[in-house]
Amino acid sequence: MAVDEKLVELIVRQIVAQRQSGAPAGLPPIPVGVSARHIHLTREHMDILFGKGSELHNIKELMGGQFAAQEQVTILGPSLRPIEKVRVLGPLRKQTQIEISRTDTFVLKVRPPVRPSGEIRGSAGLTIVGPCGVVIVEEGCIIANRHIHMSPEDARLYGVRDGDLVECLAEGERRTMLYDVQIRVAPSFTLEMHIDTDDANAIGFTGKPQVTIVKRGG
Repeated sequence: MAVDEKLVELIVRQIVAQRQSGAPAGLPPIPVGVSARHIHLTREHMDILFGKGSELHNIKELMGGQFAAQEQVTILGPSLRPIEKVRVLGPLRKQTQIEISRTDTFVLKVRPPVRPSGEIRGSAGLTIVGPCGVVIVEEGCIIANRHIHMSPEDARLYGVRDGDLVECLAEGERRTMLYDVQIRVAPSFTLEMHIDTDDANAIGFTGKPQVTIVKRGG
């Protein structure tokens, strides 16, 4: 039987990381990235907000071909209380999508659903203000669900598939079990769980945050 050298290397790296972190026996821990509020724009809305033919300026590479842009916008809801300096992520998309936290909803007075990225049908509307114009979207504002990005090799190691839901133990100042964490698998992904600032603050993460999958589901 042929040996998958990349998979063997991945397993070795994960075992070493587990031993160094002091994680409980079982599946290796997964690094955590905390996602602050941000926005994805269409070409049409980019033109309105930043000027015809404007382009995003990449300041930080992210996984999956995405990047944090220099450009920022202000968002408003029915409260008319603005949240400023909302980071635009590139590249441009087919749908404008705003991802905020539950805490942000109390400022904006909107009621967005908890959804996977890209599922915006029937979500909340917002007003977006840029340096060159204003866009009002009827839908597009969501609270992103908890999810773990991983490569196909990672998925094989953890015994999960794209779209699976798992439970994760988060070790912070307040030990927390996170439920209904969605698995997202793609060749361009690197292993990382994404949660928003509300979850991160509630757990009280310090140092290099990690979680451990304790139950694999479907």
